[in-house]
Parts: sequence; C-alpha cells; structure tokens
Amino acid sequence: MGMGRKKKKKTTKRKLALPQLPMQQQLNLRHEGTHFDLREIFDDLNRRHFRKRLRGYNVEWGRRRKHRPREQFVFGTIQEEDRLIRINPALDQPFVPLWFLRYVMYHEMLHSVVPDEILPGNRRRVHTEEFNRRERKFPDYRRARRWEDENLSKFLR
Repeated sequence: MGMGRKKKKKTTKRKLALPQLPMQQQLNLRHEGTHFDLREIFDDLNRRHFRKRLRGYNVEWGRRRKHRPREQFVFGTIQEEDRLIRINPALDQPFVPLWFLRYVMYHEMLHSVVPDEILPGNRRRVHTEEFNRRERKFPDYRRARRWEDENLSKFLR
C-alpha cells in the first residue's frame, strides 16, 4: 500500500476477482467442484461402506495453493474434532478418475472409525495395522495405489 492511501473496506472489485468464494461460503457449496461433487461421493461411500454411521460431516475442497509442493502431496485430510474432510482441489481435474477420488475420500473417512495407536512419547500412529487392513478392502485399492504412483509427479513441481 502506498504512502498516504487510506485502507479501503472490501470492494466489489475483490469479489469479482474471486467470484466463487463469497457465494460458495454463503450457500455452503464448497463441496461442489468443477468436475466432482464431494458430498455425493461422501454420501455414497457412507452408505456402502460405513452403514451411514458418519453423521454431521462436512466435506469440502481445500484452498488452492499458489505454488505446488516439491516433494510431498497431501490428497486429503480429516479434522475429526470438527467433523471436516478436506480434499486437495488439485484432484478436481478431468484426468483424475472418479474411482481414485472415491479411494481418497474412503481413506479419510476410515480415519473416523479406526482408532489411532498411542506410541511411546505420546506420539500417534494413524495408519495402524487395522487401518491398513480395512483400507485394502476398498474395491479399487490396488488400482488406486497404482494410479497414485504413476501420476504423483503431475501434482508435484
């Protein structure tokens, strides 16, 4: 900001620069992407694999980053205390298969039903033997892991 300029309140110009954000927040449509609707995916997986036990969860696309990561890519996260699952918006692209996105969502949902292990030093292990066993039961598990290995470089610099 230059010297002598007054700080302005939010203007229409800013809203036009990011047309989706204010409306998405107002209507709570952060689950709708350009290519995929996370709410539909979550609801279907919840019915098929979790007997509709996961209630009160919000699912949304995370924020787009200005710079792609160099070494590590996080496909999704869960904040159990807030009942919030966020999926990396880089997955909302036409080359990403629906079955892969379903696998990522299933993986995050599984965290809510498989308890963590507490290790010495009060550390936590979230990918326990039980978690890994249940994850492998996902119908497209092998295909999804293979696709991830083959396509990870598209998400990294």
